[in-house]
Amino acid sequence: MSFNITSIDPSRFREALGHYASGITVITSLVDGELIGFTCQSFYSVSMSPPLVSFSVMACSVSYPKIRKAGRFAVNILSDRQTWISNQFAQRGSDKWKGIERRESPLGNPIITGSLKWLDCKIHAEHAAGDHIIVIGEVKALNPEDAVARQPLLYFKGQYHHLADHSMA
Repeated sequence: MSFNITSIDPSRFREALGHYASGITVITSLVDGELIGFTCQSFYSVSMSPPLVSFSVMACSVSYPKIRKAGRFAVNILSDRQTWISNQFAQRGSDKWKGIERRESPLGNPIITGSLKWLDCKIHAEHAAGDHIIVIGEVKALNPEDAVARQPLLYFKGQYHHLADHSMA
């Protein structure tokens, strides 16, 4: 079987990547009294020692330059009960924080109440990558409590999904 290697059509590329299931996070920060946040599914761990995580953000993002100015951010890992929060933070130009209960992290970032877990990070590095910026954060704190008995919010093939409740044998 031979393949013709040519340029990749962006819509086909997006469709192919949609076959990789991912969790949903909301990246948050506070700068000059302004609450910042956006939905992000391109989040992953980088290193255990030191504890590093990463996310990617569009280079034209309005939110990320503000987070860069703050020098810190929190990663809120959403639960299966927080689909509406994911949708709200994915919108542009709206009051993303309307109706959102929050508290302050040790670094001063807003933490979304009810998230499965949160990680409090300082920006460690960033790298330009095509039309995105890869941001690496050093984890300085995380929630000490056990996760509430909920499941993560997942995204697969352009839709939200939930893990089926299966007992582990």
